[in-house]
Amino acid sequence: MTITIKDSAGIAGMRVAGRLAAELLDYLAPFVKPGITTNELDRLAEEHTTKVLGAISAPLNYAPGGHDPYPKSICTSINHQVCHGIPNDKPLKKGDIINVDVTVIKDGWHGDSSRMYQVGEVSVAAKRLCHLTYEAMWKGIMKVRAGAYLGDIGHAIQVFAEGQGLSVVREFCGHGIGQKFHEDPQVLHYGKPGTLERLEAGMTITIEPMLNIGRKDIKELGDGWTIVTKDHSLSAQWEHTVLVTPNGYEVLTLSDHSPAIPAFVTPSA
Repeated sequence: MTITIKDSAGIAGMRVAGRLAAELLDYLAPFVKPGITTNELDRLAEEHTTKVLGAISAPLNYAPGGHDPYPKSICTSINHQVCHGIPNDKPLKKGDIINVDVTVIKDGWHGDSSRMYQVGEVSVAAKRLCHLTYEAMWKGIMKVRAGAYLGDIGHAIQVFAEGQGLSVVREFCGHGIGQKFHEDPQVLHYGKPGTLERLEAGMTITIEPMLNIGRKDIKELGDGWTIVTKDHSLSAQWEHTVLVTPNGYEVLTLSDHSPAIPAFVTPSA
């Protein structure tokens, strides 16, 4: 396993890329309404990324081993879609929940973030799922500091999620990130404290739990990318890119219009 430790220049580059990812999600928010298609969201995202942010959309034509190139600039996962949903021409409708996942490349550095959006008025259960998944991500973030373990992050997320009656998707996880889209280590959203790799200052990772109202089981659709819940239950995901600091963490994918940080979150030293 090769984990990259960012120096001061690398951290500065990651801060810029992370902020741009957050600003892209801010920009898309007003457009997420009944009637818009995810293809239109994708077009808006690509145009804003290249023409306004002066960056590159990392997902476009991304082709990890065994996959055809991803055909769009963002991932849009709706309702029972867990992750990697491909934008299309089907309009969003009132009551949908949608995860929009973006990754921008700026000066060679990657900023990766995703948010849940509610399309019009949604069900109480859908609101609860989105809210609790956001809190679960922050429960994991709060465990980040030099000397802690990746298992501490996963354990905090799992205990919180399962305590609320939600299930944690096992097959997909967070990851190291930097000059590559996906680096070591893998960041599981379940596990035991004091296990797996030890965190070091200068590591940059994503924390991106996927939680389901129903069972944790998933399946891949025929497009080779879209992941859905097997029982067709609702799924939600949030994601931040996080820097490990000597005494805590720095969330790199925050902006002036990011969702409010939960009240239980203690400031990092």
